[in-house]
Amino acid sequence: MDNESANKKNNPMSHTTMLFKQKTLSSIKATPKIRYKKYKQLDGSTEVLVQKISDGSIITRFDKTPAPGKKTDVVCPHFLELKWATGCPYNCSWCYLKGTFRFLPYKTKPHLKNSKKTKEHIMAFLLQAHKPEILNSGELADSLMYEGNNHSFVNYAVPMFESQNKHKILLLTKSNRIKNLLKLPTHKQVIASFSLNAIPVALKWEKGAPSIKQRIVAMKTLFNEGYEIRVRIDPMVPINDWEKEYLELIDLLFDSLKPERITLGSLRGLQSTINNTLDKSWVEYLSENSNWGKKVEINARVAMYKKLCSYLKKKYKYSNVALCKETVAVWDILKKNYRKIRCNCIW
Repeated sequence: MDNESANKKNNPMSHTTMLFKQKTLSSIKATPKIRYKKYKQLDGSTEVLVQKISDGSIITRFDKTPAPGKKTDVVCPHFLELKWATGCPYNCSWCYLKGTFRFLPYKTKPHLKNSKKTKEHIMAFLLQAHKPEILNSGELADSLMYEGNNHSFVNYAVPMFESQNKHKILLLTKSNRIKNLLKLPTHKQVIASFSLNAIPVALKWEKGAPSIKQRIVAMKTLFNEGYEIRVRIDPMVPINDWEKEYLELIDLLFDSLKPERITLGSLRGLQSTINNTLDKSWVEYLSENSNWGKKVEINARVAMYKKLCSYLKKKYKYSNVALCKETVAVWDILKKNYRKIRCNCIW
């Protein structure tokens, strides 16, 4: 066996990566430029990381939350966004996209960006970025909203990530459109993350989205196919009987699968979101200010987090839980170390 054949056999992913790079480089006349920036990390250290690719319209780092300094500051590690599209077909009352896209003519309606440009920017990132990272494709859009038509994001994006073994793509969704994911020959570089909520909460404020049970069925199907599954239970709302409803959600989930990690978050609202939503019935639960909008009162938030964390640990021996856009004060009360956060959008 010659050296080349031996290398292919012993390290097939490296060979695939090499072919991918050769093909990619030959197909790009002008590779989009990768830009770096020094970032302060949650542990106090600094690190030079990818800031954006070219103009940042497709790949950019979410860095709107500064390193926390006060008890009321929100904790959110800086992650990479893959902005292949904007909007969402569902109509969640508290969706922050209602505020973010208030000036766009199509507002929160699904809007696909130029796929040629998206591919070029993904290729540039995969070829040039040195530190392994996760690209979140569901920050400004539901990652699966174009599955089932001729504009599938999965069909062109995932194979690009599967052609290398350094970076991963995060698909964040409320959808159950998983048929294209089930057709993929490999999915080692894919993380499927589903947003869940207590059933009464979803029924009232997540109108248009697949039911919680439909989402869990989709999750279970992917889990059985070997996909890495993450879960966001967010935004939690302290409705009447919240304890009963959220514990029932945990049971529904663990009756079907054990996710790789769970991230909890509570209801919050930027003023731009509140101003631009028609259904403001959820705003009555907000009474506290933070550097990420209005929040549920701190004692109610802590009570919800404590109950779910305790239940998960006691009944399911599960402790891989983090918090989303929560304040330093809450992390401290729960005796969790935000400096070592392992939440939904990061490695």
